[in-house]
Amino acid sequence: MTYTLHTATKPWETPEITAINRLPARATLFPYASQDQALARDPAASPWVLSLNGQWRFRYCTDPEGKDTESFMKPTTRCTSWDEIAVPGNWTTQGYDRPIYTNIVMPFTNYPPQVPAENPTGLYRTSFTLPKTWQQRRVVIHFGGVESAYYVYINGHEAGFAKDSRTPSEFDLTPWLKAGSNTLAVKVIRWSDASFIEDQDHWWMAGIHREVYLYCTPMAASIADVFVVGTPDANGQQAELKLETRARFLNDQPVKGWTVSAQVYDEQQQPVLEQPLQGEVPMSTGIGAGNRGHRVELATSVANPKLWSDESPTLYTLVVTLKDPDGTSTDITSTRFGFRRIEVKDRQLLVNGQPVMIKGVNRHDFHERLGKTVPRETMLQDVLLLKQFNFNAVRTSHYPNDPHFYDLCDEYGLYVIDEANIEAHHYYANLCDDPRWTAAFLDRGMSMVLRDKNHPCVIFWSLGNETGYGANQDAMAGWIRGYDPSRLIHCEGVLTQRRQGYCGWPDGIGTRATDVISPMYPTIDNLVKWATTTKDHRPLISCEYAHAMGNSNGNLKEYWDTFEKYHGLQGGFIWDWVDQGLVKCDDQGREFWAYGGDFGDSPNDKNFCINGMVLPDRTPKPAMFEFKKLAQPVAVTAVNLNQGRLRIRNKRWYTGLDDLILSWELTTGQRSLQQGNAAIPAIAPQANADITLSDLAIPELLPGEECFLNLSFTTAADSPWAPAGHVVAWEQFAMPFSAPPARPAAPYAKLSIKKGSGNEVQIQGRHFALIVDRAAAKITSLSWQNKALILAGPRLNLWRAPTDNDGVKSWSGQANKPLGRWHLAGIDRLTCAESHCDVQALDDCAVVIELTNRWVGATPEHQASHVHRYLVLGDGEILVENLITISPAFPDLPRVGVTMTLAPALEQLSWFGRGPHESYADRKAGTMVGLYQGTVTEQYLPYVLPQEHGNKTDVRWLALEAGPNDAALLFQAENRLLEASASHFSAEDLTKAFHTNELEARDEVILNLDFAQRGLGGASCGPDTLQQYRLEPGHYSFSYRIRAYTAE
Repeated sequence: MTYTLHTATKPWETPEITAINRLPARATLFPYASQDQALARDPAASPWVLSLNGQWRFRYCTDPEGKDTESFMKPTTRCTSWDEIAVPGNWTTQGYDRPIYTNIVMPFTNYPPQVPAENPTGLYRTSFTLPKTWQQRRVVIHFGGVESAYYVYINGHEAGFAKDSRTPSEFDLTPWLKAGSNTLAVKVIRWSDASFIEDQDHWWMAGIHREVYLYCTPMAASIADVFVVGTPDANGQQAELKLETRARFLNDQPVKGWTVSAQVYDEQQQPVLEQPLQGEVPMSTGIGAGNRGHRVELATSVANPKLWSDESPTLYTLVVTLKDPDGTSTDITSTRFGFRRIEVKDRQLLVNGQPVMIKGVNRHDFHERLGKTVPRETMLQDVLLLKQFNFNAVRTSHYPNDPHFYDLCDEYGLYVIDEANIEAHHYYANLCDDPRWTAAFLDRGMSMVLRDKNHPCVIFWSLGNETGYGANQDAMAGWIRGYDPSRLIHCEGVLTQRRQGYCGWPDGIGTRATDVISPMYPTIDNLVKWATTTKDHRPLISCEYAHAMGNSNGNLKEYWDTFEKYHGLQGGFIWDWVDQGLVKCDDQGREFWAYGGDFGDSPNDKNFCINGMVLPDRTPKPAMFEFKKLAQPVAVTAVNLNQGRLRIRNKRWYTGLDDLILSWELTTGQRSLQQGNAAIPAIAPQANADITLSDLAIPELLPGEECFLNLSFTTAADSPWAPAGHVVAWEQFAMPFSAPPARPAAPYAKLSIKKGSGNEVQIQGRHFALIVDRAAAKITSLSWQNKALILAGPRLNLWRAPTDNDGVKSWSGQANKPLGRWHLAGIDRLTCAESHCDVQALDDCAVVIELTNRWVGATPEHQASHVHRYLVLGDGEILVENLITISPAFPDLPRVGVTMTLAPALEQLSWFGRGPHESYADRKAGTMVGLYQGTVTEQYLPYVLPQEHGNKTDVRWLALEAGPNDAALLFQAENRLLEASASHFSAEDLTKAFHTNELEARDEVILNLDFAQRGLGGASCGPDTLQQYRLEPGHYSFSYRIRAYTAE
């Protein structure tokens, strides 16, 4: 609760005190000088708003009660020798103190509510001169977010105190302002009792991290708050508009005759109401309720409103004017809003009557250089990427994000679960029932709702995260339901009451506190079980699933197949949006992304903050393309491919597909055969229509060619979130015909077998030479026209640089993870215990080389046998057959294949398989079969913690070239499609490195050809790789051809 005077020696260690002299929370509103300004909604253009963002003076201390803090706020205290610091900004990213990353554990050992005596403290100073026009007006200062507790001083006077790092606090400065220069001082204390309920999975920072500004209103009376709700009826033809305006009067003494006027404007800034709504401010006194102002309630109906949704985010602008008894406009403000209806019926979340699928992601406020201060252009970048990759929802984990982000979600169309700034993960289920913390829980829930209540994007209020479930959440839910019944409530804690010893989803659990069943990281089997057995009336929307740590998001297709199949399952929110890697320089000046422990912070949770769908610089990871495909708003199924007959399903809920262009191409994957455009018929939402590609004809194929039909749905014109030509959806069909491969010609070039030095045997043919080490039973070299291409021949490869889902290699205690099992079995350190080589000439033109290697892991029982036979033909073609046997002592395997080292010159890579980005057995739906080209260097993907990457699936062939008229190598799948990767890093290089700057690219090329790799899964925090994507011990065989040639 907000206090008006000190009631404790240390308010920052008193959870009952949430603030001192803070003004009541309210919506993000600005005063304007005219109706036109209010319609334009540009605070920077208002004469009544003054930004204080910029460079402030700063002094860092280690004690909030130390000598430096005693008089720093006085104007007579000189601060010209202090450092300068950017506001908004974290001091922990500007050279002071250090950022700390923990997931659960508190960064200090004190028991709540006490915090360390040595407590980093920032002293801020700046000055400002009020415009002359502000004299005789009430002046308020707004702090958008400060971590974690702070005092505000003006001209040496204490104006107030506040906590809650993620919602605003405002203070009335009027009594202490003067003409000329005014001195503003802020004391920010890093650790407070608030820290115990701000224990989220992100960086602990400190400082004034969101914007600071002044605004002024008339002294006598002003608009204190506005709450507008537009609710359409069931058929959307009529909407109820309800408006609550709060008016503030000097000394809380209303004057008769003051009125509120309100008009609604459409997107063309045309008035919607025939006459503005009018209401007189009541004369009630003693209003009591937090001094929120005198309430004026207005209502009307609006015919045929345009509804707000993620697909059609239509916004209206409400302009509210306060008028004095003479009818003169004295205060004007505005806010945008939308008409939409949110409800739950029959296990479905309905938005405007439609059971929309939630295609969501969790989002932290984060910037790779600025920490918790996120520039507006970065927020816009986030929103554009989200829309372009077919997301439609965001959970603001685990606190209210910057208010500008909600403006963007309103404008571009993203549903939001707005989450209160509450997480007590370390003291999980202790504080949720503790009455000392009730005020803090309530205050944070109320502050969130009061700030964001006018945003149509917000469809759920969330009561926080990973704090258990108790009376304090029920208190929050009760207030929210009473204040804003237009939205739903989310509380994941009702499903994870660890103190009660279960983690289930029983029917009817927690109905007071949540309108949705919201499990974390459910297995697909558990989702199906719930959907097919529950009698609960609420839908299931997973607040966290598909943990995106490192190279991840396997099983995503299976999740979405399940969501779309079973009634009551409505999607979820991937964890999470952006890797929280902070840019840091090593001692050689090389930048890299740092994580927990890299700043000397202890305790820490290493790289568990690196969970994003995008890298810290917002570069999309390959998993983004997987999600985009699975979430696309168009589905196409084949009716009769030979006849070009297709069925198109419009998966949108509100709009047709008339904004898209359908283009098609018939291709072999390597050459285009036919292409054209096809008209998309009018298809209602959630409806189907059949089309025929009338121009499509069955082509003549060359020997060995396949045929694919590729479809692409692109934007016909520029949209707010994507340019014309942006691919919204695509599909690929393998046509039901192909051409058999040409019969290979009989070899005619002769071979010779020569004994080389030591144990070497050399097979020479036309233009090429192959060298075998008989003792080691391995290929040591393949050259073409006297240029070495293979420097170390194929050998058994069962190891991959562990992904974070295999096991977090920077952590201990991973014995139960795949990585722990692999280490225990010695898969990462196989040694060759026995080798055998046999070379036989079949005739003058063919030689068979059979190499056998027996590999041993951690114990003699951990054995793997690799028999590789090479049929070498005189023209240089080599057929390689691999027979691999893995003993049952091994656990499931990272991969089964071979690895080899190629010449550095072979930098140009092309492959016919899935691309253009990496793919894996359980994450390849977002890739298309085709011919792709690039360099080996470009296959590197800078995952923050180096790990397995760059894999390609369904590979028909792969070629590496040095350049025109130079030697090259072709690898062609024989009896099954291959997985393959080419890199300048070995698996060992990647395994040893913990940061990108630790990697040094090799000159040579490391080529991996695999029977298969284990899928990626999501086991860093969630279900492991599904069984069908695992590789168990046993027998494996695969073949491929090698051919050296001269590139054109």
